[in-house]
Amino acid sequence: MARLTKILPLALLLVFSFRPTAAVTAVQGPIVTLDYGSFKGNLTGNLVKFLGIPFAAPPIGNLRFAPAEAPIPFKGVRQATAFGAACFQQSLGAFAQGLSSISIEADFPQPSVFSEDCLFINVFKPASISAGKKLPVIFWIYGGGFQIGGTSSFQADPLVARSITLSEPVIYVSANYRLNAFGFLQGKEAKKAGLGNIGLRDQQFALQWVQKHISAFGGDPTKVITWGESAGAFSAGYHIVANDGDTQGLFRGAFMESGSPSPLNDITANQQYFDQLVVDAGCQGFADPIACLRTLPFEKLGDAINQSPNLFSYQSLALAWGPSIDGLFIKRDPQESLIKGLYAKVPFVTGDCDDEGTIFSLSNKNITTNEEFLGYLRSNYLSGISDDQLAAIAKAYPEDPAQGSPFGTGTANALTPQFKRLSAVQGDLFFQGPRKFFLKIASKTQPAFAFSYKRGKATQIVGTAHGSDLAEFYGVGTEPDFIGTDALINFANTLDPNTKNPQSLLSSIDWPCWGSSAATPPLLTFLDPAPSINITFDDFRVQEIDLLTAISLKLWA
Repeated sequence: MARLTKILPLALLLVFSFRPTAAVTAVQGPIVTLDYGSFKGNLTGNLVKFLGIPFAAPPIGNLRFAPAEAPIPFKGVRQATAFGAACFQQSLGAFAQGLSSISIEADFPQPSVFSEDCLFINVFKPASISAGKKLPVIFWIYGGGFQIGGTSSFQADPLVARSITLSEPVIYVSANYRLNAFGFLQGKEAKKAGLGNIGLRDQQFALQWVQKHISAFGGDPTKVITWGESAGAFSAGYHIVANDGDTQGLFRGAFMESGSPSPLNDITANQQYFDQLVVDAGCQGFADPIACLRTLPFEKLGDAINQSPNLFSYQSLALAWGPSIDGLFIKRDPQESLIKGLYAKVPFVTGDCDDEGTIFSLSNKNITTNEEFLGYLRSNYLSGISDDQLAAIAKAYPEDPAQGSPFGTGTANALTPQFKRLSAVQGDLFFQGPRKFFLKIASKTQPAFAFSYKRGKATQIVGTAHGSDLAEFYGVGTEPDFIGTDALINFANTLDPNTKNPQSLLSSIDWPCWGSSAATPPLLTFLDPAPSINITFDDFRVQEIDLLTAISLKLWA
C-alpha cells in the first residue's frame, strides 16, 4: 500500500473544584483561591493578570514524556505576576537567525527562558465583572511547529481591553505545552508505552483545568473556545477529531489561523528520529531506552534533541517531532475521521495567509531544477506517488514564477528558479488544501466561517507570509484596526464573528458562512492597505488544490 508522508506545518486538566475568589484590597493585589493553593495576581488599569500558575505537577523524572498529573498542593499565597518558564525550545539552527533580514523573525517568537518544569497557565481578565456574570473564555494555543513557542511571547492586554471597549468582555487563557521530543516522542517504544501526543494531552489537561477553575476568575466554563495559530491551529483541529469528536464539554467553538485537522502519520513512521535520539543521548543498548532517556540531565537530553532536524532544516515541514496517530488520543488519520463524521459539531472560523509556503521554502534554495523539485516532493512529502501523479503536479504547478508564491507578484521574488513553485505547492498541500477539505465536510453540519489574509504582499521574498496575520487578531501594532480582534471577540461571545456594533469596522460588512454558496464560498479577505476588507471567494486554484488533496487521499487510503 502506498503511503503518504503526512507531516505538519508550523509557525498552542485538573479534576479539582474551585472556591470563590478571595476579597482583598488593591494594595494586596487580587488573590484567587483554588483547592490546591492561592495565587496573587497583578492589577493594571482595568485588567487583572494571573501569570505562571502551575496547572500540573512538574513533568520531570518519571513524568518526563508522560501524561500530566495534578499540581502539587501548597499552603499560603504564591505570586502569579510573571510568566512561568517555557518548555524546552528546540534549536532552529543558524538559518533561523537570517529571518531578520526579511523582517519575519517576529512571526516565530521563541522564549529565552525555558525549563523542564514548564506547565504553567495564565489568565487575563477584566478587573471589574458585573455581579453574577460569567464571561466567555478564549483559550490560546501557540504555534512554533511543535518545536518552539510559549505563552510569554503573547501579551493579551490589548485583546481583553478591546473586549471591554466593545462591551463584550472576555477572559483570555493561555497554557504552555511540551514540545519536540519532550511532548511528541515518536516510535514503536512510545506507542507501546502509551506516550503519544503528550503535548496535545497537555493542552487537553489545561482545558480541563479551565473547566474546573475558570469560574473562580469570573469565567463561564460552558463558553470556552479554542484559538490557535500555526501549530496552535493544527492543535485546535486535532482536538476537534480527538475522542471521535466528543469534546467532553471542554470547548464549544474553535478559531484557527493557518491550520486544520490535517493528515498524520502513525507514530511509528518516524522511528528513525527516536532511534537517532537514543544514540545521540548515549542510551543505545538499553533494554528500555525511554527509561534511560528519563534519567538524563535536562541539558544533555536537550543537546541530543537539537541534533534532530528542525523546522528550517532541508526537509522543512517533514517534522521529526509532532502529532501522530497513536491509537489513543488520535485513533486514525484526522481526514478519515472527517469523512466518517467523527468530529466535533461545533462552530468554527478558519483561514490562511495568502503565501503560507514561502517561509518554508527558504531552507531549500538548493532546489533549482524541475528534476530536483519533483524528486523533493516524492522523497520528502509524497512517498509512494506514481510517475503520472507527479507529472500532474508538475503541470498544475509550472515553473513559471509568475504563477508561484508570493502570488500576484509576477516574476518578482524568484529567489531561485524553483522557489516560488515550491512555495505554492507547500502552501496548498499543507494549508489551503486541508482547510478546504475540512470546510467542505464540516460546513454541512455546523456554522463555519473562513477568511483570507492578503496584507503585506510587498514584503520582500515572502509576501503575505505564514504568521503575518498574528498582530491583526491580537490587536497590536502602531495603529491596529481591530477587525480580526473583533471577529475573535464576537465569536467568543456569540459563536458568530459578525457584529453590528458601530464601534467596530467589522460592522460595515456581512460575513456569510462558507457553506452558503457551493460554487463561490465566501471569504472575509484582509487587503492592503489596512483597514481594507472585502468579501471574496474561495475559488482560487481549485483544480490545483483538488489535485493535491486527491493524491494525498489516495496515498493515505
